[in-house]
Amino acid sequence: MAIAVAALAAAATVAAVPAAAADEATSAISWGPCSDPTLVAAGGECGYLSVPLDYDHPRGEKIQIAVGRVKHKVPDSQYQGVMLTNPGGPGGSGLYLAARGSKLPNHAGDAYDWIGFDPRGVGSSKPALSCDPNYFGYNRPNYLPVTPQLEQTWLQKSKSYADACAKNNSRALLQHMRTTDTAKDMDSIRAALGADQANYYGYSYGTYLAQVYATLFPQRVRRMVLDSTVDPRYVFYQSNLNQDLGFDRNIGVWFEWVAKYDSVYHLGTTAGAVKRVFDEQLAKLSFQPAGGVIGPDEWLDVFLQAGYYQLRWPTLGDAFAKFVNQGDWQTMKKLFENFDGVGDDNGFAVYLAVQCTDAPWPTDWNQWRADNWRTFTRAPYFTWMNAWYNAPCVYWPAKAGKPVNVDGRGVKNVLMIDETLDAPTPYEGSLEVRKRFPGAVLIAEPGGTSHAITPRGNACVDDKIAAYLTTGELPPRKPGSQADVTCAPLPQPTP
Repeated sequence: MAIAVAALAAAATVAAVPAAAADEATSAISWGPCSDPTLVAAGGECGYLSVPLDYDHPRGEKIQIAVGRVKHKVPDSQYQGVMLTNPGGPGGSGLYLAARGSKLPNHAGDAYDWIGFDPRGVGSSKPALSCDPNYFGYNRPNYLPVTPQLEQTWLQKSKSYADACAKNNSRALLQHMRTTDTAKDMDSIRAALGADQANYYGYSYGTYLAQVYATLFPQRVRRMVLDSTVDPRYVFYQSNLNQDLGFDRNIGVWFEWVAKYDSVYHLGTTAGAVKRVFDEQLAKLSFQPAGGVIGPDEWLDVFLQAGYYQLRWPTLGDAFAKFVNQGDWQTMKKLFENFDGVGDDNGFAVYLAVQCTDAPWPTDWNQWRADNWRTFTRAPYFTWMNAWYNAPCVYWPAKAGKPVNVDGRGVKNVLMIDETLDAPTPYEGSLEVRKRFPGAVLIAEPGGTSHAITPRGNACVDDKIAAYLTTGELPPRKPGSQADVTCAPLPQPTP
């Protein structure tokens, strides 16, 4: 399983990289028009960069990374360099993030060339991974393996997906999909753009990519913003078990919110009452899918979003109420499909290709079974969904490597942001990375449950990001393992 422009004049400009380094990296990018509407509206330009499939053999086979750029809007004397970005995943397309600079307050993003890219294997990059586009279709087995037959069905389904990945993609590409490979691609982009150093804005898994990049290329880092930070201690088997607890906690917070607005939703006046209605529907769907398509898996896939983003709470509350009070399963079907439930499996294929090979996973299913049932006792909603999402790693056709020992001592300053009830990337990960990056400062939003959404209109957070990108100055760092700054999260939404 996101500030005065005048101060820019005093900022240091970014020098060009020595020609030899750029030559070693790759060819240049030939820029042309973009097809993405967001980039077109932002005046962006797009192109491809050829990079080595295997950096140990730089003159061997090449692949192409799709890159987008929205250039700086200030005079060249106030230019602050390139801003590489990543939306997370792994497997998320990042081209559109080239337009993110305009979202920052006080024109703080105007001094940078914002660079979005589709990581290797993703989206418009070539080749793009695809294994089985029908994998997330309807009529899947119940996530909860209450019988040995269900468990075996899911294991066979997981093995079939891994086999399809081996059959339908280059084995060489599958073997070179690790975060270290993408970090090297990032450095190739930096070099091709003629930048001695790069700035970076990353979300979720993109924060782990930042950690790896900063460990491999500390001298190339200028400024970094990390939103919702991955804990490097747990990549990636244990991190998924840790996520399960956070998602179950957060859906409980959402139950409380739904109960608060019983006058709107009519689903119960207490969190316990709402939970009972939720559980009753889940049980019914296990026996009879609504409309023949919305079973327990689709139901949980939709409501997982309550643990990610508070901004989706009203949409989910409306769909829940319509389903219970009006028998409207069509709205739930639309949400399932809109939340990437059905369609191209590129994102899932890349997710596995990275997660399964960044670090070893247990190959003994008995360990998976024991760990997930143990976690299930504390997190019954999403534990087995997450287990089956990752189960193809048991059979993955490429070998896992050794994870990078993340070391941020060579990086001068990093700004981190995290909401303390973030489910996908638990807050403890931000504290761990802050410890490994002595130059990092952490902004915490106590009680917030949303994930990776900056800038999102929270002035306390957004203004500090803008000030950092404008001047490079960070708030003072506090001693010990704690946040350096706290900001109240955005208010919970009103239906």
